[in-house]
Amino acid sequence: MTPAASRPGALVLADGEIFEGEVAGAEPPGGVTAGEVVFNTVMCGYQEVLTDPSYAGQIITFTYPHIGNYGVSDADFESRRPFCRGLVVRDLVRTPSSWRAGGGLEEFLVRHGLSCLTGTDTRRLTRHIRSAGAMVGAFGTASETDLRAAAAAEVGTDGVDLVATVTCERPYLRATTRGDGRPPWRVSVVDFGVKTSILRRLARIAHVEVVPAGYGAEAILARRPHGVLLSNGPGDPAAVRGATEVIEGLLGEVPVFGICLGHQLLGATLGGETFKLPFGHHGGNHPVRHLATGVVEITSQNHNFCVADSGVAGTEITHLNLNDGTTEGLRSLEVPAYGVQHHPEAGPGPHDSGYLFGEFDSWLGELHGTEPDGSGFSGDDGSDPGDSPATDA
Repeated sequence: MTPAASRPGALVLADGEIFEGEVAGAEPPGGVTAGEVVFNTVMCGYQEVLTDPSYAGQIITFTYPHIGNYGVSDADFESRRPFCRGLVVRDLVRTPSSWRAGGGLEEFLVRHGLSCLTGTDTRRLTRHIRSAGAMVGAFGTASETDLRAAAAAEVGTDGVDLVATVTCERPYLRATTRGDGRPPWRVSVVDFGVKTSILRRLARIAHVEVVPAGYGAEAILARRPHGVLLSNGPGDPAAVRGATEVIEGLLGEVPVFGICLGHQLLGATLGGETFKLPFGHHGGNHPVRHLATGVVEITSQNHNFCVADSGVAGTEITHLNLNDGTTEGLRSLEVPAYGVQHHPEAGPGPHDSGYLFGEFDSWLGELHGTEPDGSGFSGDDGSDPGDSPATDA
């Protein structure tokens, strides 16, 4: 599909602030795109950001001014499609320059029904969100009156189970043959909105079975996994139906590792509280201190909610965010379970925290005491059926 010419438009926030620009990409129904407006500070990796399911329900503002300069590639999808509502940029580049490009960003937006507000003063918008906090808004070609009404009607992400909109419908497999010659583990991934980069990293050490968020603990344990990973995902952890019950059934039965939303849900299951940050952490340059070593890691982050740092009984904090002191990692002292708030798989972002997948590998070896037999999950041959909702293409 050929993109239409840009049309005059505007973004109206819930507090009445207006940001003018031009609408590019797909034409939204009624000329309105609404959602929670957040900003992301990455300088590249816009396609990975747009296809990260953790952005469901949100309009993404990119602080880097030129977005689209290297186009899009089938290899850079983080899920089967974008789940965000739209994007706001300073300059949407319409002529990409990269040998990897399979097309331009605007064609990608049209294909997936996403609108973009371009020509916007994203610096002013970012400063406003930092001051007033993330809030809902609406942009498009509709009248200011209609945009204000849409912003007022938008519910945002608080109290909404967005995981139900992004999780897979049925289990699927990704098989592996380890490069180091050791037999692979079997790892079940509870899909709260899992990124392909996480599955790709896990597949270096394990046969991976991804299961829907509502898959019961008994059904997961019946597949005989050596470990379970609780994935990233969108929105309010307190609104994810049935998640803590599933995790509670896994704790003490199998080693559990949580990332981002999975970390928040693990913390909640262990008795902690979660809360919403003023404007969230979205970007690839957040400093995190690993308390055991004192090493500072530059991390990739994408979340609006956090585990309270008041302490969770029977746990210890392992990582801290150096920007605001919030909890970035915790470990249970009673059962084999730990989680991190940041994204060790990056995609996009720095790989300072990638060692956590190696630690997961070693941790499984220490806990199980013996090497796995290398077989797939019980009842299958470990092969990928080829219809994975999240693929490399």
